[in-house]
Amino acid sequence: MSFFDLQVNGYAGADFNSNSLTEESLHHACLALSEDGVEQILATMITDSIDLMCQRIRTINKFRSLNPICEKMISGFHIEGPFLNESPGYIGAHPSSYAIMGNIDDTKRLLDSANGLTKIVTLAPERDPNYKVTSMLSGLGITVSAGHCNPTKEEIEGAIDNGLTMFTHLGNGCPMTLDRHDNIIQRILNVSDRMWITFIADGVHIPFYTLKNYLKIIPPENAIAVTDSISAARMKPGKYTLGDWDILIGKDGIAMSPDRSHLIGSTLTAPKIIDNLKNHLNMNAAQIEQITQTNPRAAVQS
Repeated sequence: MSFFDLQVNGYAGADFNSNSLTEESLHHACLALSEDGVEQILATMITDSIDLMCQRIRTINKFRSLNPICEKMISGFHIEGPFLNESPGYIGAHPSSYAIMGNIDDTKRLLDSANGLTKIVTLAPERDPNYKVTSMLSGLGITVSAGHCNPTKEEIEGAIDNGLTMFTHLGNGCPMTLDRHDNIIQRILNVSDRMWITFIADGVHIPFYTLKNYLKIIPPENAIAVTDSISAARMKPGKYTLGDWDILIGKDGIAMSPDRSHLIGSTLTAPKIIDNLKNHLNMNAAQIEQITQTNPRAAVQS
């Protein structure tokens, strides 16, 4: 069973958000992904300065153009940030100092660096004044996803009216403590019949029983599983990076910040996520194929 992963920050020792990424390490990561049953991915760029984000995107684009293995594996880019909610909890592993308000000029710079390969942009609707970035991206055929955000119901509706069609890793990118009724998870579940909803099915980012509850509400045709993998995926315990983060992976395989306050991506692989869907969520082969291949392709029109 092949897998189209919309959110991959790194793999097999390669950190896609590192300034020292090499063609060799990217090639190795793409080979490892293929060996693990992944058909294609979106290389995911997280928040940093616009200059560094553009530089990293251009680097991957360059290596991709020179390497047929990478070109085949990397379908495009998922730009996650920098137009995110900088508040503690919502910002997650993204450096809050680089979270900025949505604006057209920086959006154009990011898109230009990707040279037409941007497939998804994750932003906070409440950090996109008048939904100008959302509207622009939607008009270009780029999937706009809300994430690391805390929009009101009205702001969600406004964003949907202007082209928002996805939510990034539901149940994550938000504080551990929320209002028990009026919170971002409930607001998004309320409109999940009108959006693609992605989630990290590792049992860590969301307990499996909680994910089961989500999937009772989210229509099967709108659900998408992602790994949100980092360089430590497929690797042994040890020290790894995601951008400026130094991450220590223990025997449990959980990727957390040094102070253990929040998760930083995952070490999920395609075989593991498929095993989780089968054995913890009781999904059959057809259901797994729908949320790991059919739906993600439809969501980015790939």
